[in-house]
Amino acid sequence: MDKPKYKRILLKLSGEALSANGEIIDSTILEQYAQEINKIKAMGVEIAIVIGGGNIFRGASAAKIGIDRAQGDYMGMLATVINGMAVQASLEKHGLYTRLLTAFKVEAVCEPFIRRRAIRHLEKGRIVILGAGTGNPYFTTDSAASLRAVEIEADVVLKGTRVDGVYTADPEKDPTATRYSKLSFQEALSKGLKIMDATAFTLCQENNLPIIVFDMNKPDNLLKLIQGEDVGTLIS
Repeated sequence: MDKPKYKRILLKLSGEALSANGEIIDSTILEQYAQEINKIKAMGVEIAIVIGGGNIFRGASAAKIGIDRAQGDYMGMLATVINGMAVQASLEKHGLYTRLLTAFKVEAVCEPFIRRRAIRHLEKGRIVILGAGTGNPYFTTDSAASLRAVEIEADVVLKGTRVDGVYTADPEKDPTATRYSKLSFQEALSKGLKIMDATAFTLCQENNLPIIVFDMNKPDNLLKLIQGEDVGTLIS
């Protein structure tokens, strides 16, 4: 089997991507993700996962229902824990060993995030799912992904989306949009490309942590990426 290009990765998944066919968490998507992750685990890759909570609750929309932003963000963080538990259950059906670590205590279902413990789990071959964002309101799960990736010394942040990279314009609206294969952090900033929120992006830039934006829903994309093929858009 090919040697993986990356030894330790942080995989950022969208919460919204888990919902389909009117389901908040769609079992077919969960199963597909578990299969894709299983393939790269078999190559010996150390995997940490951060998943959003937008399919259940989005803190930024709390004001619409009369809830203040901080409270809404905590609700959103709890939504990421629910998604993390779903991903954990799906991975374990495939015989994979996992640990769910959260930024604040939810002792009945997971461990608190402790950096050294997370790294030790990875070294022991366990998939580490990181829930509850940063544990602080006003930060996105993109920021949590960047922060945790730096903390666990990941080689790369893989941002799984429903499009196959970063484009010159929205490919769902503009048929002439073309995909960038590679970008520097500076190019992405100067072109005003919305890849992650500013805090998340700056964290990666300052720590020389590359980001790859790719289509997680296309079978074998994750595997190809780990094998070093030109999948998605590399920002470095």
